[in-house]
Amino acid sequence: MQRVLILFPVIFLILACKKDKMDPVCNDCDLTGIAYNPTPYSITRPVGFGEMDIPSDNLLTEEGIELGRFLFYDPILSKDSTISCGSCHLQEHGFTDAKPISIGVNGSTGTRSAMSLFNVGYYNTGLFWDGRSSTLEKQALEPIENPLEMHEMWPNVEAKLQRSKTYREMFRKAFGISNKKEITKELAAKALSQFQRTLLSYNSRYDEIFLRQEGFPTEQELRGYDMYFNTSLDLPDAQCGHCHNGFLLTNNGYFNNGMDSVGNLMNYPDPGKGKITGQYFDYGKFRAPSLRNIGYTAPYMHDGRFKTIAEVMDHYIDHVKNVANLDPNLAILNLTQSQREDVIEFLKMLDDPSAIKNPKYSNPFK
Repeated sequence: MQRVLILFPVIFLILACKKDKMDPVCNDCDLTGIAYNPTPYSITRPVGFGEMDIPSDNLLTEEGIELGRFLFYDPILSKDSTISCGSCHLQEHGFTDAKPISIGVNGSTGTRSAMSLFNVGYYNTGLFWDGRSSTLEKQALEPIENPLEMHEMWPNVEAKLQRSKTYREMFRKAFGISNKKEITKELAAKALSQFQRTLLSYNSRYDEIFLRQEGFPTEQELRGYDMYFNTSLDLPDAQCGHCHNGFLLTNNGYFNNGMDSVGNLMNYPDPGKGKITGQYFDYGKFRAPSLRNIGYTAPYMHDGRFKTIAEVMDHYIDHVKNVANLDPNLAILNLTQSQREDVIEFLKMLDDPSAIKNPKYSNPFK
């Protein structure tokens, strides 16, 4: 009986060591026996695109990107391991969540709609709807500790990652750490940023026809294009291309698009960029999102109030509110019904099914 009691802890320890996910019994876990030879990864610039600004202290590697992909989809980053970054940024919805307002841990309701992450590596004027984070590395730190999102504390996340044999090895291969204590929130944020910089979308019919010149648009698509970018003297300006232009289909600016009527700009329920800058004329301003993959990213606006593109068109044509900092390009439009349909037909050209289905962007746990 005594021999059985002695052997039981030994057997238990052997079985525990076979568990790959969590292994708290390894002290600092010397990782130097694992090869550190990261493979540089270069982003091929798509036709018509500019150069991506990548920080010199977080150059892309295959190992870093793969680690970031695992972290992006792992609910271990949340307090109760129920949601991940990918819970609010679904590939099939253009890396949005198809909800007006995002839902966090325990059903907590956020305040804004999740933004698309396609081509986010090119965003150089701040991230989030209000631009409060200047880099992807800084942005990646926030959702973890936001009580309306993942509601966890970074020290707890670091401890969970340090207990994981898989993540210890992946952090070693990506960043050359020597022991588990070197797994930090900063390295996790770097890996998440690396993965997000690879989320490119550049193979829509718009790219094919207008940027790569590999085909021809229909007459309706061409009319929509002309109104979108105001390139024809015979058609009205649909006022889209002033804010949604360039290869990103956004100029990375912040605007008040007249969705709500207020006398004092500081009375906006959601102050937008004004809360960040404190400048009176920034209240009620939000980032102009990219319109790439717009067919996948409904509902629209920072609060998801419009369910369809047609509703968005109706707003800009008939319901813009005149406030003190309204963008001057948002004069009341006068498009006929057929012209509205032409613009919408052009917008359909911005969808990129190949990016929506790209296995390199998908959940590695499925």
